[in-house]
Amino acid sequence: MEEEDARDYNEPCVQCSDINWGLTEEGNFYCRSCHNVIERTREVITGDATTNARAHSISRGLKKKKKLESGCEWYICEGFQFILSKQADSLQALGVSSQFKDDVLCKFWRIYLQKSQQAYCDNPRHEVAHNISTTCDSDTDIDRELEITRIIGLASSASDTDVVSESSMGVVSSTSNLSGKSLWSGSVDAGSYLQKMKKGEIRMSMPMTLAFCYLALLWLRESITLSHLLRLVMDGHIPYLNAYKDFPEEMKVYGTDCKIFYVKSWPEYEDVHKKTQALAVYLKLPCFPDIAEGSFLHPNILCMKYLMEANLPDDMHKWAWRVVKKTGIGETDFLTLRPENKSARNVKYDILAVAVVVVVLKMLFLLDDHYEWLLADYAEERNKKKEEGCPVFDIRKWYLVVKNALDVEQKKFNEGRIRQLWRCEKPLLFFVHETSNFLKKRQMVVDLQRQFQALSGSVEPTEKRSPSSFQLNWTEEIDCFHRHSLVGILQPKGGNTLTTLNRKYWLSTATLCKRKRCGHSAYFKESNFPHAYQFVLNLFSFILRVNPSLIHEEVCAIEHKLFDFELRTKSILSEVGKGRKL
Repeated sequence: MEEEDARDYNEPCVQCSDINWGLTEEGNFYCRSCHNVIERTREVITGDATTNARAHSISRGLKKKKKLESGCEWYICEGFQFILSKQADSLQALGVSSQFKDDVLCKFWRIYLQKSQQAYCDNPRHEVAHNISTTCDSDTDIDRELEITRIIGLASSASDTDVVSESSMGVVSSTSNLSGKSLWSGSVDAGSYLQKMKKGEIRMSMPMTLAFCYLALLWLRESITLSHLLRLVMDGHIPYLNAYKDFPEEMKVYGTDCKIFYVKSWPEYEDVHKKTQALAVYLKLPCFPDIAEGSFLHPNILCMKYLMEANLPDDMHKWAWRVVKKTGIGETDFLTLRPENKSARNVKYDILAVAVVVVVLKMLFLLDDHYEWLLADYAEERNKKKEEGCPVFDIRKWYLVVKNALDVEQKKFNEGRIRQLWRCEKPLLFFVHETSNFLKKRQMVVDLQRQFQALSGSVEPTEKRSPSSFQLNWTEEIDCFHRHSLVGILQPKGGNTLTTLNRKYWLSTATLCKRKRCGHSAYFKESNFPHAYQFVLNLFSFILRVNPSLIHEEVCAIEHKLFDFELRTKSILSEVGKGRKL
């Protein structure tokens, strides 16, 4: 009857001029296109002979609200499986191997479901939870709404850790039996995701979906690093933010489901990397395919990529190759992922390559806010004389060009983050009565945005740009330094070999962290380092979209590998000196 009333109302919407009406729970008309809510008006033609006029009556809505349609029964793992499928489709559309989804990612996912006893086993967990939940069906809707207000804050959000603390679970267990439908939610087993997990188990979350994708990319040795994967996510090319909006209509998402699928922040590099390593160990995967010198993830190839993006001379790749060879970070045993070998170091391929480039810059230009500018003056004089066929690399000119481009791109990035809308048009509701309120508030937000844009004269944000492996592009010959020479800062050394004019080198840190298998510096503060070094770190930090401290830590580890003999000699001499004093 109500659907017929909605079809009979043919007045266009005052907001979008569309005729597509529906009825809210209060009985008011709302536009399905723009969600504008109006009062329902029905035209009644009177049969009195005295007047052939029309009388208008306003419906005040239904006194009894309808219950929200529950949809079909679905489980949390099915929701994550749907999101993983969409992410895999997006990656394959970007050019990833056709084996990625069916042959690799699906196998990893099946192993996880079996080990976590969610599927492919005799007694899945969600069936046990569903059987127990039938004893709780006598709870009233009011009891569930009161219960959810106390418990919903204890669920792990997308940016939090995957395991709920024991203290939180103590509160939960004392308030209710968390199983199945005992919590108001669209899924069957949302409540069980609040329960304490056994030691060593892994809980699914939105960042964990990216860990699955990155693990499959590593297995296939694809040309997508972790930083590139996260950038594709932030740029909207891979479903992550509000990924639940593409769920089938019968999969209702509300209540406790919100804390599981709703994303409050972008994924962090370190968090996803740790989850990837933990996932590989949990699945008990065999040794991954070897990462040899011809692989895209090898430092020699990645260094070439980041030298191009940072607009640095091609000749620097020879020095990067020397650093990789001397430190042994290009060996297959060092680079290949072996989940069964817990003592093996977890390699961050993109950060490792960028750290090599930073070390090379320090070897050539020292980056102490003094020596690099002396070399810049020398290069400027030689370029004026035009003695060489190609110009000598001028680090001062490079700094000005790159800084200007970096400031422009950083401003665009910051503006995009400010404009980012975290809420989805598809409502995520904790309670039934929030539906109409959400539609009203959503329309109010849209109206305010239009008014502010009209007053400020701002332009609607353009469509997202097509995905690219590079954020900074250097096409003009004036601003491109790729073919510049390093002759001005090198000197011959016995035959055809060249060495740097600079004979000094300062370590980013004198000591490394004492923790086992860490290899990182214990402390990092930008103000303690030269501005030139800070600029280089911030440049690659923007390119990778990671914290500069991660790059600094990797630089420290490479330096201690590179100067291991000198450091050990210095340590021995220091101990001998102390012994003499004693």
